[in-house]
Amino acid sequence: MVAADLDVTVDLSRALLEEQHPDLAGLPLKLVANGWDNVMIRLGDDLALRLPRRELGAQLIRNEHRVLPLLAPRLPVPVPVPVRTGAPSAALGYPWPWGIVRWADGVPAATVPAARRTPWAEHLARVFVALHQPAPEDAPGNRFRGIPVAERTATFEDRVTLLPERFQDRANELWADAADAPGYDGVPVWLHGDPHPANLVADGDRLAAVIDFGDVTSGDPASDLGAVWLTFDAEGRDRFRRVVDTQARDGRGWDAGMWRRARGWALLYTAICFSYPDTHPIMVGVGEHAIDQLFG
Repeated sequence: MVAADLDVTVDLSRALLEEQHPDLAGLPLKLVANGWDNVMIRLGDDLALRLPRRELGAQLIRNEHRVLPLLAPRLPVPVPVPVRTGAPSAALGYPWPWGIVRWADGVPAATVPAARRTPWAEHLARVFVALHQPAPEDAPGNRFRGIPVAERTATFEDRVTLLPERFQDRANELWADAADAPGYDGVPVWLHGDPHPANLVADGDRLAAVIDFGDVTSGDPASDLGAVWLTFDAEGRDRFRRVVDTQARDGRGWDAGMWRRARGWALLYTAICFSYPDTHPIMVGVGEHAIDQLFG
């Protein structure tokens, strides 16, 4: 786990509420997640606090607060649009913006067997179709997502050795094919930036929410579409792709080059999943599923 710049506690959270949203300060608080960038604390039954624990997380929160009110109305799924926002507090020694979002019942989709995700493959596809629309020039920048996949070659070469050795030659071939695919020639579209299955909330056999939009940016949608190998089995991918190919680009669909690049992004994400086995074991499971889908 990356070290926190600041220890965000339940007591600090309550003090921030008392200072800035006193009408909510009496609700029960429960720490539910302490991630790389943000801490999530459930507030009563229906709300949650998202508070940065380091400066990078603060910029991700700023991205969400700026963009999600624009995107949420067009998306056919709940997303963590802020219902209230919080400001830095000099008195409490908390230096960053923070927010209050609606609580989404469910579990990370990464903890659900892949076959249980198939029923909502079309739903997620419609989310991507609705999201992947032209973005303005002032959309948040992101030097790791939405760019030509070949520009991530150095990262891939650094991480490919994390894959099981028996897959490494095939992984190098797949990467070369993705990097050689025709480049994206459309206008930059809105991207989630990090739509792996730990950022999807499943409730039974339905998609309950898409969360963690901090990496939101614009560019080539292939970098979002790569997540389908991490999320679904073959049937789920087929159902997902039928919707996307039918509805994307006003019904014209994406070309074969798009899916070659997306497969390269899937491979890069897979290698990254194996990077932090001690602190993020759930992502190792995502990577094991994805490598079977790419090469099984």
